[in-house]
Amino acid sequence: MNSAWAAMILTAASMAVAQDGGKQLRELTEKDCLRGFTTKEIPVYKPGEEILFQVELGGFAHYDTTGFRLKWERTGDDGRKETGETAIGKPFVYRTSLDRPGFVRFLGKLVDGRGNPVKRRAPWGSFQPIECDLGAGVDILEIRQAVKPPADFDVFWQGRKAKLKRVPFLSAGLVRIEGNERAELFTVKCPCAGGKPVTGFLTVPVACAQGKKFPALVSFYGYNASWTREAWGKPDLAKAKADCLHFVVSAHGFDLMKNAEYYSGLRKAAESNGHGYGFDPVQNSDPEKTYYCGMTYRVMRALEYIKTRPEWNGKELKVTGGSMGGMQSVWAAALDPGVTDCEIYIPWNCDIGGTELGRNRGDWHVKWVPALGYYDTASMATRVPESCDVTVTMAGLGDYICPPAGVMAFYNNLKCKKTIAFRQNTRHGGYLQPGPVEAFRITGESIREMTFETARKMTRRGV
Repeated sequence: MNSAWAAMILTAASMAVAQDGGKQLRELTEKDCLRGFTTKEIPVYKPGEEILFQVELGGFAHYDTTGFRLKWERTGDDGRKETGETAIGKPFVYRTSLDRPGFVRFLGKLVDGRGNPVKRRAPWGSFQPIECDLGAGVDILEIRQAVKPPADFDVFWQGRKAKLKRVPFLSAGLVRIEGNERAELFTVKCPCAGGKPVTGFLTVPVACAQGKKFPALVSFYGYNASWTREAWGKPDLAKAKADCLHFVVSAHGFDLMKNAEYYSGLRKAAESNGHGYGFDPVQNSDPEKTYYCGMTYRVMRALEYIKTRPEWNGKELKVTGGSMGGMQSVWAAALDPGVTDCEIYIPWNCDIGGTELGRNRGDWHVKWVPALGYYDTASMATRVPESCDVTVTMAGLGDYICPPAGVMAFYNNLKCKKTIAFRQNTRHGGYLQPGPVEAFRITGESIREMTFETARKMTRRGV
């Protein structure tokens, strides 16, 4: 046997054998996890009150976990950091506290006897380390936006609206793509301020042909999702909604249904000074040059357009999206009084200036500069009218792309009917343990326990 074949066989064998003991083991899946929770039914505490996190192995049936250990790290909105490592054959309890309104984060990583990450296969096929990412809140209804909206906030947006008004849009391009017994599919291209048009897919129920009027739904995509085939490729009309006008808006104003190379080139061109779009602090220092400026124009124009459709019932206008799509939905609710319902999840760029108070952040966040105060989702929350209902269907206590303290600063700035649900051991892309799992819901200012019986499917980072 030559050396190349021997190396290949040895490599394949090592992938199927445990690192400790040379014993062949089954492949781990999403059911094998670090299950975590606090020892309080609702993980919300008072300043100084003791917080207990408990972590244990979940799953691992017929699997040798001998030698497994837990590497852990405690951080929080108080700036304090603690680390450690412990055996995990039995449940591990960690005690801490927080002296101010905010959140504590407990991050745990499962390693084997040699200190290597223990990995499981994710639903999309690749392997990921087995971790837990837990959170507990303190006096969360008192969390406030770190940097208040600019004093000229309203004047600034009046100026943006006036500039948008100078660009007529009655000549919007509408192209029918196809139809079925439920709905018809169109592409929309609408002139807009900011250098790019509004583009997107519009589905119209076939019942509109008989004069029936429907509510309108406007959807927005997340940061990475806005560049995927789902955002620019032809939608599956078999899944179209038949109970509303549905306008799915491109965040970037690009042409639709082209090839992947076209969109890769556009995304590369949207970078600035080596940063991905929306992340360049130099570009963001000017509120009229930041990438978000053009996006807000397109959000406002998309709403103006859908309200001109003769099929709309003239009453119900809902906006929805997750992550950056949640941010755009809040912009919509704040900038257009016609929006009646805003349903979002894991809203992004809430309290960007939280870093000025030392609030916790992950590695992937937009750096604060004062001009972002005009676009901060928490700033926009102050302008959402009482006529609009806001529902945050899910926020993660382990999501530090959209940190829970920032999300609560956004929520506390809302003066309308509102509700939010927080889920334990959940990051930006989804859950880290199967349901049921610890969770709580806030309606208005009332906090109550709830349980997610079925967990949101794990997805890649960057919704």
